[in-house]
Amino acid sequence: MKDFIIPDRDFGTPAAKSKQMVTLNIDGFDITVPEGTSIMRAAAEIGISVPKLCATDSIDAFGSCRLCLVEIEGRNGTPASCTTPVAPGIKVHTQTGKLKTLRRGVMELYISDHPLDCLTCSANGDCELQDMAGAVGLRDVRYEAIDTHFRAKDTSGIANPNYIPRDDSSPYFSYDPQKCIVCSRCVRACEEVQGTFALTIEGRGFDSRVSFGAKTDTALSSDCVSCGACVQACPTATLQEKSVIDIGTPERSVITTCAYCGVGCSFKAEMRGDELVRMTPYKHGKANRGHSCVKGRFAYGYASHKDRILNPMIRDSINDPWQEVSWPEAMEFAANRMKGIIAKHGKKSVGVITSSRCTNEETYLVQKLTRAVFQNNNTDTCARVCHSPTGYGLGQTLGTSAGTQDFDSVEETDVVIVIGANPASGHPVFASRLKKRLRKGAKLIVVDPRRTEMVDSPHIRAAHHLALTPGTNVAVVTALAHVIVTEKLYDEAFIRDRCDWDEFQDYADFVSQPQNSPEAVELLTGVKASEMRAAARLFATGGNGSIYYGLGVTEHSQGSTTVIGIANLAMMTGNVGRPGVGVNPLRGQNNVQGSCDMGSFPHELPGYRHVKGPEVRAIYENLWGVTIDPEPGLRIPNMLDAAVEGTFKGLYCQGEDILQSDPDTKHVSAGLAAMECVIVHDLFLNETANYAHVFFPGSSFLEKDGTFTNAERRINMVRKVMAPKQGYADWEVTQLFANAMGADWGYTHPSQIMEEIAMTTPSFAGVTYEKIETMGSVQWPCNDKAPEGTPLMHVDGFVRGKGKFINTEYVATDEKTGPRFPLLLTTGRILSQYNVGAQTRRTDNVMWHDQDVLEIHPHDAENRGIKEGDWVRLASRAGETTLRATITDKVNPGVVYTTFHHPDTQANVITTDYSDWATNCPEYKVTAVQISPSNGPSEWQEGYNAFATLSRRIAAAE
Repeated sequence: MKDFIIPDRDFGTPAAKSKQMVTLNIDGFDITVPEGTSIMRAAAEIGISVPKLCATDSIDAFGSCRLCLVEIEGRNGTPASCTTPVAPGIKVHTQTGKLKTLRRGVMELYISDHPLDCLTCSANGDCELQDMAGAVGLRDVRYEAIDTHFRAKDTSGIANPNYIPRDDSSPYFSYDPQKCIVCSRCVRACEEVQGTFALTIEGRGFDSRVSFGAKTDTALSSDCVSCGACVQACPTATLQEKSVIDIGTPERSVITTCAYCGVGCSFKAEMRGDELVRMTPYKHGKANRGHSCVKGRFAYGYASHKDRILNPMIRDSINDPWQEVSWPEAMEFAANRMKGIIAKHGKKSVGVITSSRCTNEETYLVQKLTRAVFQNNNTDTCARVCHSPTGYGLGQTLGTSAGTQDFDSVEETDVVIVIGANPASGHPVFASRLKKRLRKGAKLIVVDPRRTEMVDSPHIRAAHHLALTPGTNVAVVTALAHVIVTEKLYDEAFIRDRCDWDEFQDYADFVSQPQNSPEAVELLTGVKASEMRAAARLFATGGNGSIYYGLGVTEHSQGSTTVIGIANLAMMTGNVGRPGVGVNPLRGQNNVQGSCDMGSFPHELPGYRHVKGPEVRAIYENLWGVTIDPEPGLRIPNMLDAAVEGTFKGLYCQGEDILQSDPDTKHVSAGLAAMECVIVHDLFLNETANYAHVFFPGSSFLEKDGTFTNAERRINMVRKVMAPKQGYADWEVTQLFANAMGADWGYTHPSQIMEEIAMTTPSFAGVTYEKIETMGSVQWPCNDKAPEGTPLMHVDGFVRGKGKFINTEYVATDEKTGPRFPLLLTTGRILSQYNVGAQTRRTDNVMWHDQDVLEIHPHDAENRGIKEGDWVRLASRAGETTLRATITDKVNPGVVYTTFHHPDTQANVITTDYSDWATNCPEYKVTAVQISPSNGPSEWQEGYNAFATLSRRIAAAE
């Protein structure tokens, strides 16, 4: 019977995790399942469907609908199969005359208070209530519907007090109480899956209905974060995507991977013809386990937005309007420009920037373009400005430039340090899993200048919040190590076995010095010594300890030092190499891990192998038939510096908007303006395209095949859902350009590119599309030693051999506050928006965040005469901008905070060119600023907006 089970079916209740097995008999069939499995799930395992309404396998059993009744020989009554666990030797009957009568009666009661408008209902054909009515054989309803919830007026025309009008406040889904059967699935999904607790059941008995909180709350005004868990759980049309209401129910689906953050959620893109109806989180996705956030679930409309450019464009000067041309014309123009630059200024005068939003295969081709066609190593990626210190710090200490765990590991952690990250906003699906573990008893330590949602929110609270002064990460991490070493809380056996004991002794001598104690750095960091000591003791003695960090760690002048310090903490406490522990960078963009893996850095070939190694270069030289330069190329900041100096003249920039995302905007614009050929390859005319001479229209993730690699090193398939609107997938565009430059590439499918990656990159040696299709996904390293991938790194030993302890001396940033600039600005993200907003700003997500605002502490605002919503001038040594103020105690006095999602603000005109000592990762998180009242946009903003408008002119077709 198992052969006939649909892989994506709903088993009714979650799988049991017990290793103890139990054998029972259901309807004459023997079945062996783990102890704790429900009878409903056991039946489903052998293909027997028990009718259900309140049960679904994404949430715990509830037993309220009474439709899943069964009979068990030797037991009285008819228990609910969803809440009744299996027992050895029992004989269960799911289909008897008595059960059929009972189920039909239960369903009759449900239908008596439900509108019978199935033919015009948006869920027709996709409604479990409808399906179950058919399953139990209900053909008639004996009860007259007198008191109902679905009629606005009773039969005499008097207003019905039970009627609640539909709530359409959310931009993405509708709540229709008339069709609610009070199964509580939405409420339980909000609690158990998402962890927001925005929904509740209001009233009792016949009066009970789902509520978004207070009577005055709507879906939009409530605590709801629009993750879609409630919509997915709803068995009727009560909670329904507006896209389904508008387009109709989907008829087919394609499993693909989200193109937002580094969690890498798997989705079913559900289609009607060639139109995308909805994105439903895929329950077998190993990164998200069937959950999603507002971006991945609903914010896909940018792919069909009117702003998309669908024709190639060229222009001689950035002051000219764009001219739409054919693909061959665009390729010829771009190739001639680049060839001319190389002939005049040399082959090192051009370079590329790869995209962390494009696939592994596309990124591989772009770095191959510069190395094999331009014949230089001038390649860099957005990881330069976010996680390059992760690559350096973890590479030096552990031996590999990636996180150690899979996301499932968080379910076994006991103490979590979240430092420089706000998963609730930046990585919400992971945050939901973390919060679920915290509600079960794990302890949380948050190291962050702001009081984020992870510090204190309904149903979770951090045990310790180390609200440090921006820029003092190294001092805090070293002080934590000081406590662990001086109080001998470290794991000596682990260190002796897995690390170099002598190096640890040197490190222990360093951190034990009095100047590294919590008391000594209290004034510097702003964190009480007692709190620091308590946090260190908790992490060292609390069981499985895991560390998750983000850009608040890496985007500092000492970003690499902090990453090294984090690795030191994990190693000294023995928290590496097993479930529930580890060092885990939360990657920002969907394929930032993959873009690094693919050799996007100027000093590394794919697989993090330095270009100076002749044996590594030989692999590619033999395959590509070229000579590879042994000298590292230019990083993004170096490219811009060289452009201003006049030695760097041409850039191919795929899927990145460096003018908005990179620091010191005025310097970026000066560098771009000095170039003779800037090729932008993107979906939209972004800010960087203001300085471009060629525009190659890009394809969205819905229009291509390939792979993304998420923050847990998981390689997921991206599958083409629809044809590319502009004619080509991005890898095909890069190939067209390479061939126009004189190459002879002949790839016909991304799988061939992956074959080349596997052939040349040891950590990908065992990766094939066939393997990913079979396994669902695979985590690198995947090779002969680990043919099915590596969920946990460093299990038996570190990749580098012995773990390496490195001293973490605190060095203050050169960016100092003073009388002119007394405040510190730090930056970050917000839940509804993503990175520079190119995608999310072109969706209804702007309803939550239509502009960047500046968070100011009430004390600082009062001193400056600033009130809620006022325009304020935000000035630094680099530049100034204006934006609205919001008064909040989420930030400490002396600290202000903003996002960088909207180009109208251009927040990076404020940030300086200070950067990490090892990797040039910009110091976004520490900028000395002053704020003052303002009347509106600054002169620079007005001038920039005028230039951008002029630069985006497209000449009318002749």
